[in-house]
Amino acid sequence: MTNTAPDFSTIPSLDSLLKGAEVMALVAQHGREPTVAALRNLLDNARTALADGQVVELGENAIAQSAAHLLARAAAPSLKRVFNLTGTVLHTNLGRAPLAEEAIAAMADAARGASNLEFDLASGKRGDRDVHVEELLCELTGAEAATVVNNNAGAVFLLLNALALRKEVPVSRGELVEIGGSFRIPDIMSRAGAKLVEVGTTNRTHAKDFKDAISERTGLIMKVHTSNYMVQGFTASVAEPVLAGIARDADIPFAVDLGAGALVDLERWGLPHEPTPRETIAAGADIITFSGDKLLGGPQSGLIVGRKDLIAKLKKNPLKRALRCDKATLAALAATLRLYRDPDRLAERLPTLGRLARKAVDIRADAQAVLDDVAAALGDSFDVGIADCAGQIGSGALPVETLDSAAITIMPHATRGRGAALKRLAADLRNLPVPIIGRVQDDALWLDMRCLDDVDGFRTQLRELARR
Repeated sequence: MTNTAPDFSTIPSLDSLLKGAEVMALVAQHGREPTVAALRNLLDNARTALADGQVVELGENAIAQSAAHLLARAAAPSLKRVFNLTGTVLHTNLGRAPLAEEAIAAMADAARGASNLEFDLASGKRGDRDVHVEELLCELTGAEAATVVNNNAGAVFLLLNALALRKEVPVSRGELVEIGGSFRIPDIMSRAGAKLVEVGTTNRTHAKDFKDAISERTGLIMKVHTSNYMVQGFTASVAEPVLAGIARDADIPFAVDLGAGALVDLERWGLPHEPTPRETIAAGADIITFSGDKLLGGPQSGLIVGRKDLIAKLKKNPLKRALRCDKATLAALAATLRLYRDPDRLAERLPTLGRLARKAVDIRADAQAVLDDVAAALGDSFDVGIADCAGQIGSGALPVETLDSAAITIMPHATRGRGAALKRLAADLRNLPVPIIGRVQDDALWLDMRCLDDVDGFRTQLRELARR
């Protein structure tokens, strides 16, 4: 018995494919080089399949359609918008704070062309890029001066390197936090060239512990706001005014890392209190670091405010250039900070605060409005309902506080294989053009409606799911 040799002559040539109307349209859309590369890849695969004795669709239309699929997938951005229905408002993995329209417009305007990023229009000489946010930060925090870097970990790193290089820094053992991605305060301190001096115990630290730790080698005293956990029970910590007094008596700076960094008192909107930079400065802190993309509601950035002489030292440090923000970030941050000048309308204009302040009754109404759409998209294999739930602020802010919310719950009819069915559904939702991200809990998929701000767009994705 002899094997029939594969007939490679049935494979269309690259030249003939490039003359077809469908492929010419792909060239116009994606460019000649990517289109040729996609076609060659498909033709090579066809030859390999024929050599293996497989049946291959070799029509020019079929090849053009396959090429269109490859090109569309290659052209699609990997970073895309998603629906955050996890119940965590400031979700680190999903981009944290959504920006205000004013911030988005400012970013786009700055990105379109040249700007006075580091150019003083009055003098015609080189300027300081911090000028675009420094006055606003001082106004909103009561600080003498301010600077900004690319995130709060960078802010802490710069502070320690500029003010405590090769010096000791006492920190309470109860405040040696680990932030996202396994970045720990002791590690940052070591990399910054400062020597950590642990004082007190995990649950109790006293003023005497700090006083005993101070020597001629001490560079500064540091307090870290435990924004992503809470020590409760038999505890004691040293109040900021007391630490400020100890630092002042020793003639060293008192630094506070606030982490999430709310700029205003959140209690105004029925939320738990989070210490603000203004309060911390009033309590005696000399220099403060906090995030721009958490409770502040702006772009990723690390903000540093405090005494003018200390901020000047940070600005002169070579690391400041390595950690600086670009023009789009500064534009977005400045636009966000300007919104805080009008606190009466802040919740309407700042998406982060608006989502955090939403009432459970309004969230439930949104869930009810799309309930039938969800049920129609899923068919008869799932039970769909609405349930009360508790959401989270997220990104290490107010870790033990929860937000009353409402969610659409999706549970497979069949008990057998329920876990696998939920995994498949969650994957299908993630594979939509605009992915829908929920959470699996108690044998159901929960879609928390707190952060749903585009009902029509959500319905469009549900119709896409139904077609698949």
